[in-house]
Amino acid sequence: MTRHAPPTMSGGSFRQLKRFPWSGFWMLFAGRGPTGRIATRLAGLFARPYKGRRYLARLNAQGYYSPSAVISCRHLTTGDHIFVGDRVTIYEADAGEVHIGDRVAIHQDTVIQVGEGGRVEIGTDTHIQPRCYVSAQKGWLTIGNHVQIASNCGFYTHSHGMEAGELMRRQPLRTKGGIVIGDDVWLGFGVIVLDGVRIGNGAMIGAGAVVTRDVPADAIAVGMPARVIGKRTPADKS
Repeated sequence: MTRHAPPTMSGGSFRQLKRFPWSGFWMLFAGRGPTGRIATRLAGLFARPYKGRRYLARLNAQGYYSPSAVISCRHLTTGDHIFVGDRVTIYEADAGEVHIGDRVAIHQDTVIQVGEGGRVEIGTDTHIQPRCYVSAQKGWLTIGNHVQIASNCGFYTHSHGMEAGELMRRQPLRTKGGIVIGDDVWLGFGVIVLDGVRIGNGAMIGAGAVVTRDVPADAIAVGMPARVIGKRTPADKS
């Protein structure tokens, strides 16, 4: 678990207090623990809801964790100034790891769950919009830097067996391998990414796509299953 230095009144802190006198003061003491959660609640007392609270994450290197977020993950490490929104759940079932980079934003009702053999890595400046679901068991999910993930996306590093004569809930988990999402990738609303997939840097995945095979860098892919229909041009990336 990341350890941050105790809060100090640096020059930056004084500027924060001047610009945000109430929230700036209480965010000096914010954190994941019980006392830090109380300070976080007080810091957000007069802040706007939802994304209107993003600025609070900039006021403390430990970041902003909504008082309603549920963190139950022994092997969690975090970078600086991350934002964890309302009712986000980060859960370690029986094993696994979660690593979150600097300035990551995870918005409300998103669930990140890891289990045996599972690992989630989220790169710097990546944004995950509301109601996404991550399930990492038997494989790793690596999300690059500057990735934009729209609402209701799902990521599964494993699947269930389907042999006849056995209850589905008793089928063993299996995997084709982890999931790798490169830098500067954009995933539209409701995209599902399955195990064994690699999405290259700069790729764009259209809303509702189910990604079952690799997508090259800078490709545009849509459909169920997703197929490449084009490639980003320099004008698209400007």
